Amino acid sequence: MVRKLPGIVLLFAIGYAGKLIEHVVPHTEYVLWAIVIGLLVANTVGVPAIFRAGVETYEFWLKTGIVLLGARFVLGDVLKLGTVSLALVVVELVVAIAFMTALGRAFGLKPKVTSLLAVGSAVCGVSAIIATQGAIDAEDEDASVAIAAILVLGALALVAFPLIGHWLGLSDHAYGIWAGLAVDNTAEATAAGALYSETAGKLAVLAKTTRNAMIGFVVLGYGMYWASKGQANVIADRGRFLWDKFPKFVLGFLLVSVLATVGVFDKTQLTALGNLSRWAFLLTFAGVGLRTNIRELKSLGLRSFAVGAIGEIVIAALTLGLVTAADRVIGL
Repeated sequence: MVRKLPGIVLLFAIGYAGKLIEHVVPHTEYVLWAIVIGLLVANTVGVPAIFRAGVETYEFWLKTGIVLLGARFVLGDVLKLGTVSLALVVVELVVAIAFMTALGRAFGLKPKVTSLLAVGSAVCGVSAIIATQGAIDAEDEDASVAIAAILVLGALALVAFPLIGHWLGLSDHAYGIWAGLAVDNTAEATAAGALYSETAGKLAVLAKTTRNAMIGFVVLGYGMYWASKGQANVIADRGRFLWDKFPKFVLGFLLVSVLATVGVFDKTQLTALGNLSRWAFLLTFAGVGLRTNIRELKSLGLRSFAVGAIGEIVIAALTLGLVTAADRVIGL
C-alpha cells in the first residue's frame, strides 16, 4: 500500500486541481479539467515510476464510485432503465460482434486480434480483452494491439460524444444511455457521460454496468468457439467460469441501491454516499488522463486502428439510432 501512496496523492492532486479550475472557469466541469491535466502530464513529462502503482488504482476508485452511486438510484428506476438497457445491449452485442468480425476478416487481421477487438468494442473495452485473451489463448502481442486501439478510440470518444450529443440536442437521459452503450471502457463511458451533465453521467454508469454484466457470457462463448477449433483450452466448469468473469462491483451497485430504496440510509447518509462517489470519480478521471498516451497512435498498426475506428463509428451510429427510437417510443 505504501508504494501506491505517491500515485494516489497524484490522482487526488490532479482531480482537486480540476475542481478548483471548475470554480474559476464558468460553465465547465471538473471532469474535463482532471482529464486534461492528466493528459498534459502523461504526454509531456510522463508519469515517473514512483507514481505508476498508485495511478493504476484508478480502476479501484472507478468501481468504488459506481458502487456508491447505487445510493442515488431507486431500485425501481434501476429495474426500469436496466431492462431497457439490457434489451439495447443484446442488440448492440450481436450487431457489434458480427460487424467487427466481418470487418476484421475484410482487412485481413489475425483471427484472434479480430476476436479481441470484437469483444472489446461490444462489451467493456480493456477488461473484456484481458478476460478473453486468457480464454482463447491469444498472444500478448494480439492483446496489446487490441488494447491500444480501444484506449485510443476511448480517448477520442471523450471529445466526440459530448459534441455530438449537444449538436443533436439529446436529452440527458438519452445521451447518458447512449454513452453507456457505445463507449467501451467503463472509465471513459463514465467520463463521457459526466462531461455532458451529472444526470447523463449517472445513466451512462447504469447502461455501462448493464453491459459489463454480459462479459462472462461473451467470453465463455469465445472460449468455447476457439476450444472447438483446438486453439484454446476446454472450459470444464462453465458455471465457475461465469462467476469468475462476472464483475462483482455490479452486485455492489445493486446492493447499495436496494439498501437506499428500503430506507436503510437517511437523507444525510445518502448525501454523504453521493459525495463519496463524486470523490472516487474525481480520482478516476485524473487516472483516465494519466494513462492516455497519445504516442500510442504511432505504435498502433494502421489496419487494426482502421478496423477499430470504422467499427466504433458504426456501433456509435447504431446505438444512437436505438436510443433515439427507444426515447421516442417509451421515453427514457
